Amino acid sequence: MAPQTTDSRDDDRTVKLAEHLAFSRSFQPLFNEGMAMVDETAAYLDGEGRSEAKHLSRAGATLYAAESMRLTTRLMQVASWLLLQRAANQGDMSRSQVEAEKVKVRLEGLGTAKESPQYGELPERFRDLVERAIKLERRIAMLDREIYGSAAPVEERGETSNPVGQQIDLLRTAFHG
Repeated sequence: MAPQTTDSRDDDRTVKLAEHLAFSRSFQPLFNEGMAMVDETAAYLDGEGRSEAKHLSRAGATLYAAESMRLTTRLMQVASWLLLQRAANQGDMSRSQVEAEKVKVRLEGLGTAKESPQYGELPERFRDLVERAIKLERRIAMLDREIYGSAAPVEERGETSNPVGQQIDLLRTAFHG
């Protein structure tokens, strides 16, 4: 009996469920959820959130401003990833193009100030948005790791981080700009 050898071609035939999800029609509900979260957050921060923030203490208002920045940055990262996946789904970008562009997306890179004494002072709806955005980001980060593997930290790749420039590049790519 001949010893069994592992053929690398067998690895290429392995079906990754996460990859199947991200590159199939079943991706649409996740895309819709993410974009709805972006819209809901923007509407809240521009309306009800703005007026609620005026009633916070100075420390609470400062925390609200910092958490708002984290929240919007987190959702921009999520939206960028979702737009790249949609571009691949629709045939606008190849998988290799998506892989090249998605390295600019940073998922699970932001902390939160939940441990701050003023966190409980923040409006309940705002805290709910923060929690939901974190959960969505974690789900997408897990999906991303399953599809593409884990990426090396920025320092190991020799890159400097410019989140705003990265987001602009991603949006240009997603909209063929």
